[in-house]
Amino acid sequence: MIDDEAYRPETLAVRAGYDPATGAKAAKPPIYMTSTFAYASAQQAKDIHEAYFEGTGPEVGSAAHIYSRLGHPNLDMVEQRLAALDGAEAAAVFNSGMATHSAIALAHVRPGDSVVHSRPIYGGTDGLYNNLLPEFGVHSFSFTDGCDEANIRAAVVAAQAAGPLKLIVIESPANPTAALVDIALVVRIAAVIAPRPLVVIDNTLLGPLMQRPIAMGVDLCMTSLTKYCGGHSDLLAGGVSGRLELIQPLRLLRTTLGSHLDPYTCWLMLRSMETVHLRTERAMDNARAVAEFLVAHPKVASVTYLGFLAPGTPQRAVYDRQCRAAGSTFSFRVKGGEAEAFRFLDRLRLLRFAVSLGGSETLITHPATTTHYAVPKRQRDVVGIDDATLRLSVGIEHVDDLIADLKQALDAV
Repeated sequence: MIDDEAYRPETLAVRAGYDPATGAKAAKPPIYMTSTFAYASAQQAKDIHEAYFEGTGPEVGSAAHIYSRLGHPNLDMVEQRLAALDGAEAAAVFNSGMATHSAIALAHVRPGDSVVHSRPIYGGTDGLYNNLLPEFGVHSFSFTDGCDEANIRAAVVAAQAAGPLKLIVIESPANPTAALVDIALVVRIAAVIAPRPLVVIDNTLLGPLMQRPIAMGVDLCMTSLTKYCGGHSDLLAGGVSGRLELIQPLRLLRTTLGSHLDPYTCWLMLRSMETVHLRTERAMDNARAVAEFLVAHPKVASVTYLGFLAPGTPQRAVYDRQCRAAGSTFSFRVKGGEAEAFRFLDRLRLLRFAVSLGGSETLITHPATTTHYAVPKRQRDVVGIDDATLRLSVGIEHVDDLIADLKQALDAV
């Protein structure tokens, strides 16, 4: 196995997590298509279970497995690769991004506890913290300016008044507006709270190559692996990285929830992660050119592309500190409202009108009526998700073709 600390992320994306010596010298990982694993002896069976459930005994650190719902070799490989990319001690991988978010919440909040989250935030995450968990007595509070200390502290104070604050959940850049949260600021705020809440970030829009939240002090770094790491819109997966003491309980909870990632999808993920840097770099080059076209178009009201943040603003200072690049997912607003947005969408020929992001193909959607449909309109309006807002995830096609399609569709608005 390679030394993770000796290599750059692009190399780790190809090599981390798999040693050919463990797979009959196969250059690429085999798929372990089995639901269960045979024990060498009765004593080993007991030892393996002790290691898994108690973290003690002679089998701690071994490659032995019990049953694929608990873990399997392909899952080990993906988790080791994700942890290496995130610069974390360990990772837990689930069968979707929302399964990951849900496990984090179920592991750490109880009736009467409070949670603070940034806004905007992915619609599914919003539903988890504002619709589902309140039914179990969990109090949810939010802030809308992730670069303003007073705004964040106000939400924290309100949460503490309602109950023990257990989680501060942020998404930066945010879906769909690419709004930023100052990660270091949130970590500092959490540090003076007793007992200290965990800081959780959804790092999906930039991923492990373009933003490294673990190095900035967050406790848990969550990523929807469906997106850029999977990158072909053909699988679902989610992962979270952090200290082993925080990851191990999530793995045990996954055993109860049954939300593990299966061997074949793990194999697809390993294959896809090898090219994440190439796809991401091409998509980001395309995104800049597309954003420059859109911001200059007379029928476009605004563009949230991070590369356009004005120098001297708090948002630009945060971007310069914590982001390695602007990414390839952002939103823009056509002039008008829902009717104009729908007319534009229905004229597109090359861009695909579909939810999700981070795939090799360019995707566009209308958040107010799709990904954020269940978020109350008053809350969407506060964070700039109105009826004219469109989210664009730029892919790896030829950029001239993308711009030509956008132009002909805008001409029809």
